Amino acid sequence: MHGGDRIAAVLQAQGVRFLFTLCGGHISPILVGCKRAGIRVIDVRHEVNAVFAADAIARLTGIPGVVAVTAGPGVTNTITAVKNAQMAQSPIVLLGGATATALKGRGALQDIDQMALIKPHVKWAKSARIVKELAPALARAFEIAQTGVPGPVFVECPVDLLYDESIVREWYGLKSQTGRTLAERAIKFYLDRHVNRIFAGAQEEQALAHAEAAPPMPSAASMHAAAARLAKAERPVLLVGSQAVLAAQEVARVAAAVERLQVPVYLSGMARGLLGRQHPLQMRHKRRQALKEADLVILAGVPCDFRLDYGQHIRRSTYLISANRSRSDLKKNRRPNLGALGDAGFFLRQLAEELSPGARWENWRESLRARDEEREREISNQATQAGMLVNPIQLCREIEKAMPAQSVTVADGGDFVATASYILSPRAPLSWLDPGVFGTLGVGAGFALGAKLCHPEKEVWLLYGDGSAGYSLAEFDTFVRHQIPVIAVVGNDACWSQIAREQVKMLRDEVGTVLRHTDYHQVAEGFGGKGLLLNDAQQIATGLAQARKLAAEGHPVLINAHLDKTDFRKGSLSM
Repeated sequence: MHGGDRIAAVLQAQGVRFLFTLCGGHISPILVGCKRAGIRVIDVRHEVNAVFAADAIARLTGIPGVVAVTAGPGVTNTITAVKNAQMAQSPIVLLGGATATALKGRGALQDIDQMALIKPHVKWAKSARIVKELAPALARAFEIAQTGVPGPVFVECPVDLLYDESIVREWYGLKSQTGRTLAERAIKFYLDRHVNRIFAGAQEEQALAHAEAAPPMPSAASMHAAAARLAKAERPVLLVGSQAVLAAQEVARVAAAVERLQVPVYLSGMARGLLGRQHPLQMRHKRRQALKEADLVILAGVPCDFRLDYGQHIRRSTYLISANRSRSDLKKNRRPNLGALGDAGFFLRQLAEELSPGARWENWRESLRARDEEREREISNQATQAGMLVNPIQLCREIEKAMPAQSVTVADGGDFVATASYILSPRAPLSWLDPGVFGTLGVGAGFALGAKLCHPEKEVWLLYGDGSAGYSLAEFDTFVRHQIPVIAVVGNDACWSQIAREQVKMLRDEVGTVLRHTDYHQVAEGFGGKGLLLNDAQQIATGLAQARKLAAEGHPVLINAHLDKTDFRKGSLSM
């Protein structure tokens, strides 16, 4: 076994099914080893999308997603996606190639201090120094990625630890004749000893146990106190965030617990879809107003960051309960009256067990439901406003009708995608993917790739803004080569609208925000996919049906929807 085979054996033991990569000489043995081990190698057109795809795998399965990238620029190209995974608390294992151990710091190709670059953005980073360290380091990486607050980890794999010993000796010139000069003989002696050291013990048997990481549990006392306080509340509100569904295998039990609690709930991030489509407990609109009126608020895996106006959405007189794996997030900007440090999903399950059964809060739920229905009517009226092109609200409502029960939605964009978030109802738990708190544009193609590989039986809908589409359209080539039939919809209003709304209003200048009605559908065609132009509102249903038919036949499809301007999201800038 060479080093690449050893890495593949560890990945196999951890239940990894996919390795995402962009090839490079520093990592070739890893790719070949994984293919031999039956792990599907998916090569993309930009390393950042490999990490986004691995992130999607982690969120949807609970098993860390794995990426292998070459040295230097290969590693640096991943930084945005790695930081996004860190802030979204997604367990990612990043394997980075590196120059040969004897050549570090000597001006070798693509040799930089990768550890200094990557350490601030991961939970743990390790550079292997000898072949024997590769497997234990990788197994440790899987354990750390999943423990406590999950996140990305990095293992640096120097190229001379990955190839066969005979090849490495040839690289170092150790198969040639003895050097003629004293200096040449000294160099050869040093290199021979160096190679002996890096391969020492490489043939020893190494255990390949599956890494298990139990979620951190909140204290029993905190759950007793939360149940007692909730039982006395008159107007409770529950906010459930992505962290509550980190344990993907437990998501159905978390959903059942939320149903038993009977507390009106707002879902965000990966928790969208937790209760299915249009559940009577789930509220979608006027969240700020509901929080202002509540006498008790439960944050399950939700920090008081900019999305809650740093805690200002909740009155100081309101009793605040927060459950979070992160000690920092638990107290961010607003110290809760009751903090439960541990897994938010388990907290909800135990809270439902603690709370005695009985009918509660019916009038409160009905008042919130009435406001939701009023807002839905307002949105419906805005969808009928006719323009020259396609009304984005109407388009989103038609997508909502067209999406089947077995579907996953990937959200990658600003104004158009945020509009869609008001209208689309994810069909099931773990059926909505957005970047998370970092708000990163460009996640779309990678997320869609990972989602479709996880769930080939489901339709994967990728919602792009025309700004965000520019980051990853080249991955249509990946979709075609690997037969990944996703449906992409580009909301094309020829503008970075989310920025332009406030910039033009406040600064009276549109500089840097103007785009074109670019022929994105033709770009998709150029990569071998199918492209459809949609610039007539009367053709929306027909266009969506055609896209679904093409995807069912195995083609990745892109719908280029030319949008009218609206003021639907006026005043929506977040800071």
